[in-house]
Amino acid sequence: MTIDWAAFTPWSASAGGILIGLSAAIFILFNGRIAGISGIIGGLIPPQREDTSWRIAFLAGLIGAPLLYRTITQLPTTHILADTPSLIVAGLLVGLGTRYGAGCTSGHGVCGLSRMSTRSLVATATFMLAGFVTVALARHGLQLLG
Repeated sequence: MTIDWAAFTPWSASAGGILIGLSAAIFILFNGRIAGISGIIGGLIPPQREDTSWRIAFLAGLIGAPLLYRTITQLPTTHILADTPSLIVAGLLVGLGTRYGAGCTSGHGVCGLSRMSTRSLVATATFMLAGFVTVALARHGLQLLG
């Protein structure tokens, strides 16, 4: 995927971050639940208790919102530079990581840090460090080998 940095708009990015934080705060305030995607999906497979309806509604909103937004504006063009097997392996590794890390980046980074969770601080620092190392190796380390 490539990003057009010349078209980067910090105000809309900041507004998006504020909306995500506000949404997570409202969600925990009114539902007593953390808006972590892996936990929401994990509660559907297999279904836990009688709370499947809000989980399905939450996921429908995640999928439906970009589709609705696409009807009023043009979405940016993306180019994925990886092949399908690589994407499948990456998705499985992310899923495995969320199980071992007891949550995903949204759960720990947005919701956990705002609740001052030590576990979320360690998890988010680990996510960030792993991302930095991966980018460094992919951009610089692999070039040295080739």
